[in-house]
Amino acid sequence: MSIQRTFSIIKPDATARNLTGGINALIEAAGLRIVAQKRIWLTRVQAESFYGVHQARPFFADLVSFMISGPVVVQVLEGEDAIATYRKVMGATNPTDADAGTIRKEFAQSIEANSVHGSDAPETAAIEIPFFFSGCEIVG
Repeated sequence: MSIQRTFSIIKPDATARNLTGGINALIEAAGLRIVAQKRIWLTRVQAESFYGVHQARPFFADLVSFMISGPVVVQVLEGEDAIATYRKVMGATNPTDADAGTIRKEFAQSIEANSVHGSDAPETAAIEIPFFFSGCEIVG
């Protein structure tokens, strides 16, 4: 196993309900360290750019609108196999399919308002982390 970093977003549905602390508790209970974190309000340009890989998909406009509807918390997480660990603690995209104790089972409202985003691969994390954080903002 190796120490790696992954990227996380606590989405507007969760920040609107003051769930950042509860989500962070599950992240830390899974053995991950939060090495960078900030609360921001995405602009339309940022959201369209960040989710650009989905531009041709029918849900793109709704996704962008949702992600700019309120503040988000962007994070860098670090730990043993952080990407796989965080994906496990997030749970299935559809909260009805998520395992008990996962972020999405505990906090998500729907498949669209599913509370969190996480990198799906090392290559994705390598793009997503510097989208929001400079190196000096990440303190391990």
